Amino acid sequence: MNPSNASSPEVFILLGFSSQPLLEPILFVLVLGFYVVSLLGNGTIILVSCVDVHLHTPMYFFLANLSFLDIGFTTSIIPQLLVNLWGPQKTISYGGCMVQFYISHWLGATECVLLAVMSYDRYAAICRPLQYTIIMHPQLCLSLALASWLGGLTTSMVASTLTMLLPLCGNNRIDHFLCEMPLIIHLACVDTSFNEMEMYVACFIFAVLPLGLILVSYGHIACAVLKIKSAQGRRKAFNTCSSHVAVVALFYGSIIFMYLQPAKSNSHERGKFLALFYTVVTPMLNPLIYTLRNKDVKKAFRRLVLEKSCGFVGTRGHI
Repeated sequence: MNPSNASSPEVFILLGFSSQPLLEPILFVLVLGFYVVSLLGNGTIILVSCVDVHLHTPMYFFLANLSFLDIGFTTSIIPQLLVNLWGPQKTISYGGCMVQFYISHWLGATECVLLAVMSYDRYAAICRPLQYTIIMHPQLCLSLALASWLGGLTTSMVASTLTMLLPLCGNNRIDHFLCEMPLIIHLACVDTSFNEMEMYVACFIFAVLPLGLILVSYGHIACAVLKIKSAQGRRKAFNTCSSHVAVVALFYGSIIFMYLQPAKSNSHERGKFLALFYTVVTPMLNPLIYTLRNKDVKKAFRRLVLEKSCGFVGTRGHI
């Protein structure tokens, strides 16, 4: 093999939705709108979770982590997507592709683990209410959050590095709108069996296993809820978990199809739209789900707005 042919390309061509040029301006407007709403919604949850003392609990600590993660995940992908949708230039630099590759893989794996941690928090709150504050003490919460972030970072460093070391032999056309592991593996001009095996192992550890833990947690929660005699008690327990269940369903429902398929399979248009959903829509829906279905967050937001309004009025009065 000629070393020059095996070298990495200077740029990658992200074909994205270029086969449907009339759709690109519509997608640009929609993606931009979703991105702005996602930034505002997740930023608001982080703000109220940090400022309002009533939300200084394990649940909102993990929720703030999830919102921060969603901001980072969308920001690693959407700005480049908007550039490619806006004009005829569909390229991304090799360095830009690598950064997007590492960050999106890191945060995607971290979110899988974090959602499992949040389900354990809900299990402790409903199944062990009297011991909840003892079980979910601040040190454990911090340790679980750090484990989620460091676990995602570790798998990203290993898997992404192994993938980026593959010789591409000049292949630089990616039939998608982002740089992802199966897509880069698809460009390689050598046997990729080891990389595919590593990808499946990582998917099992960071996607399937956390999903199993989530299902086990909610199995115990369901048994505990069924034992509650009062309808009001069951409704309260359901409301405690419904937001997290909705977020888990959105997240896992959209990514399982994307990642549990052979790396050499062709990228179909429906796969692009599914990736667009979990990349753009899901991070935007997460804060809306938690805000619309959560009285504590809505009350905290009202208190924050009222305090700022009163402070502004007081400042104007002194002037």
